[in-house]
Amino acid sequence: MALDALRATPIFAEVPDESLQRLAEQAIPMRVREGEFLIVEGDQADDLFVVVSGEFDVTKRSGTSEIPLARVGPGAIQGELAALERGKRMASVRAVTDSEVLRIPYHSLRDLLSGGPDAALGIISTVIGRLRGMEATLRQREKLAGLGTLAAGLAHELNNPAAAIRRSVDALDRAIAASNELHPPHSLTLLRPAGQVQLDALGRADAVDEIEGLIRDPEMAAALVDAGWTTDELRSAFAGLDETAAHEAAAWLAATATVQTLIGEVRMAGDRISEIVGAVKSYAYLDQAPVQRIDVCKGLDDTLVILRHKLKAGIEVTRDYADDLPEIEAWGSELNQVWTNLIDNAADAMDGKGAISIHAARLGSDEVQVTICDTGPGIPPDVASKIFEPFFTTKPPGIGSGLGLHISHNVVVRHGGRIDLESEPGHTCFIVTLPVTMPKSAAGAPPSTS
Repeated sequence: MALDALRATPIFAEVPDESLQRLAEQAIPMRVREGEFLIVEGDQADDLFVVVSGEFDVTKRSGTSEIPLARVGPGAIQGELAALERGKRMASVRAVTDSEVLRIPYHSLRDLLSGGPDAALGIISTVIGRLRGMEATLRQREKLAGLGTLAAGLAHELNNPAAAIRRSVDALDRAIAASNELHPPHSLTLLRPAGQVQLDALGRADAVDEIEGLIRDPEMAAALVDAGWTTDELRSAFAGLDETAAHEAAAWLAATATVQTLIGEVRMAGDRISEIVGAVKSYAYLDQAPVQRIDVCKGLDDTLVILRHKLKAGIEVTRDYADDLPEIEAWGSELNQVWTNLIDNAADAMDGKGAISIHAARLGSDEVQVTICDTGPGIPPDVASKIFEPFFTTKPPGIGSGLGLHISHNVVVRHGGRIDLESEPGHTCFIVTLPVTMPKSAAGAPPSTS
């Protein structure tokens, strides 16, 4: 049975009978019940499997969900890539029905590959096809995950000014009602403070105490100080009024000051929303040509706006942009995705606490260089050599797809640039160098993250 099952597997179709017979003798038959895992993502790989009967679902973890990659049946081979690398399993394989498989130990596979090129070519062909299919599926997922990150950031950022507007409008309604109930002298309604002086916390406290001594109300005193009134101005305004009239006049001035303050808060919150919406539109390059002259610094700033909810908790960001930085020719939205991946990875590497520095400089007359550094633990040399490979990730299974830096590398290279890494404990820098003018071969091609 083992020999027939192996012969029915496409990658072994050209293997000589003698070699295949030897492999069949070393194969270990296994039964897998419905719902059981044959392979678990993240486990250490040592063997590969050939499906004899039944069906299996192949999935890859992403966050809290499982992404379906394929459903395989008799003749399918599973786990070959991780087995060849002796690395971690890149996906999970679970039985859909009661199934039978052949387990082929690594040493048996190694002996087969050393016996001739036919089996090696067959396995390589299968591995390449599997990688292409997995990358295409996960690349789409990566795009959706990027949209999810963008949406989450927007929801968080827009919620704050929207909530501020709601609070201010509610308070504004009460302040206007309170002001309308008061009837100060007509001459008083024409008065305005001479000017608003910026006070530090101690100076403001002293000013509030001084006005409170005049009008006997701490809340009104605080509102009048914030509006710019001084004790001398109020004494002059209340001249000739009895104590009751002066108190009502102070209440009206305080209510009016509160109204003006709340209007200012609503205006600031509205401006904040406009800033966010403008940053998103610029970040995505909506309603613009695919290739255009772009301001790299603006793209970096827009990206920081998008990621502000993730950075503001415990990460200090410093920016250093050269004054003579020229605009460059690029796919703006694709390039902004590079900045997003690099800054987001830096934040993750520091576990939300540390510093990120962003530098943009001109190199000669035809290149721009962007350097994004963090104070994280650093990337060991053996990891750094694989950092741009597809599916390579140091994050636990389900946290990272291993495509972010791979996609970023491809985007930069497609622009005619290069991306380099310098890392030591406490200081990791990704250095992106881009031409001012895209190569003609790139400018005419549509963007792709493959």
